[in-house]
Amino acid sequence: MEELFDVIVVGSGISGSWATKEFCEKGLKVLLLERGRQVEHIKDYPTAMLDPWEFPYAGAVSLEKKKSNPLISKHYNYSDATSHFYITDDEQAYIQEKPFDWIRGYQVGGKSLLWARQTQRWSQFEFDNPKFFKTTVNWPIAYSDLSPWYSHVEKFVGISGKKDGIENLPDCEVVGSFEMNAVENHISTAIRKNFPNRFPIIGRTANLAQITDTQKQQGRGQCMARSLCERGCPFGGYFSANSSTLPVAKKTGNLTLKTDSIVEKIIYDDQLKKAIGVVAIDAHTKEKKQYKAKIIFLNASTLNSNLILLNSTSEAFPKGLGNRSGMLGRYIIFHNYRGKIQAKIAGFEDKYYYGKRPTQVFIPAFENIKTKNPNFEGSYLIAFSAHREGWRRSLDSQVGPLFKDSLSEPGEWRVSMMMQGEVVPVYENHVRLSQEKDKYGLPKLITSVAYSDNDVSMMQDFFKSGHEMLEKSGCTSIQMIDQHHELGRQPGLEVHEMGGVRMGNNPQSSILNKYNQIHDCPNVFVTDGACMASAGNQNPSLTFMALSARAANYAFEQLREGKL
Repeated sequence: MEELFDVIVVGSGISGSWATKEFCEKGLKVLLLERGRQVEHIKDYPTAMLDPWEFPYAGAVSLEKKKSNPLISKHYNYSDATSHFYITDDEQAYIQEKPFDWIRGYQVGGKSLLWARQTQRWSQFEFDNPKFFKTTVNWPIAYSDLSPWYSHVEKFVGISGKKDGIENLPDCEVVGSFEMNAVENHISTAIRKNFPNRFPIIGRTANLAQITDTQKQQGRGQCMARSLCERGCPFGGYFSANSSTLPVAKKTGNLTLKTDSIVEKIIYDDQLKKAIGVVAIDAHTKEKKQYKAKIIFLNASTLNSNLILLNSTSEAFPKGLGNRSGMLGRYIIFHNYRGKIQAKIAGFEDKYYYGKRPTQVFIPAFENIKTKNPNFEGSYLIAFSAHREGWRRSLDSQVGPLFKDSLSEPGEWRVSMMMQGEVVPVYENHVRLSQEKDKYGLPKLITSVAYSDNDVSMMQDFFKSGHEMLEKSGCTSIQMIDQHHELGRQPGLEVHEMGGVRMGNNPQSSILNKYNQIHDCPNVFVTDGACMASAGNQNPSLTFMALSARAANYAFEQLREGKL
């Protein structure tokens, strides 16, 4: 056994880094285990300042790299400038019983270097949805339990946006805001005029439109609106574990970080009736080591947290740690991105926009809030943006001065609209372990997750609502796209997978209690996406961070009182 720590945190991404910061600031000795390599802020962002002509293919991925990584290269942020922040397909093999694109980034900071940074709070409506639709277990917490922790996180992270006063999208603690362009303003005005229950707002995002002393003390700078966030931001203009939470944790002197450490399982002591540590595999030598701690926080990302718990068997828990109910790995959820709409809009030829704003216009959910839509369960939000097409090409000539002059003129305005829908939890959507082993000797994860008829009905409602809003705004050539059927988009590609280790009051139907503790092993906490009992319609990372901060502070109090 290695030395005894107060806390072991597994995973250094968005949620794990928050738990780490909270514990370190309270004086606890924390061991942070990360299965990937070290990535230091600024130093390890090799492409952050490169121009297109400095890449072999202007940033495009080579055919060879795509061929060797057919899964991971599907992600929209994957390019020659970002591929070093993604795993290669052979790094962690898994079995797709049903098509599921599992996007992973294994390094210090995890996918916080790659996330889309959209930050919306849940409202009480989302916490009530399982009860509203009678679909699954009820949440053991309410919005009032999480609201102060949302504020705690937002003030530290720095959220851009406005106070919008919308009941089902509570206001954030915001500093500064990005603005809509002329066409987006026009469409938003038309929507508000014609649809009184629909409220277009500028998206709230973890990019510093302005900066406060809190972020300055972290060494961060203002967002430059370059839209190169996924390369790593040398300015610290957006929140990542690397630029924010982990440096703060490190300054306390209470953090021990071990990279290239793949957690195999959590060790449960049948006599003490609690977890006493973890077993980790060295990614290079395959050597196994044990580490001990009083508290364990599991933040390995949704599917890996499920994998680790399923693999943590003992005499007391032969089906996985805390899995007396048999619910571990069940009710995997994600977000429904199937629907997309494209359109044109005439006019506004004298208008353009400045910079590359890191957010869109959002329309908070307006269906299935206070009254039920008979056609589907759950809610969805809409995001849209307007932009001018690439530079025109002269119709008169493809060479010579006319062609050259045409390159300096922007094209017509286009509008793009997308849905982000709540996928209702169902028992059949699950993950489990196979008998096959990966290259580290761990069981391969089997994913059995699919769209449902409810997801299709929700998409159809989005098509109807989106079409009528764009038509009322003067848009033409409105085209509806089912990205699953027409483009082969599978669940998982949105990287919003959740569930499998869900929270609930009843140990017979859930794994975690209201403080994210395993019901039958209270010194193990799970606060990444695996803990979610339902998906809501909002981008999930802000909620993961708030849950992690809340649980870490609760665990600290329990430890101080001698209860852990």
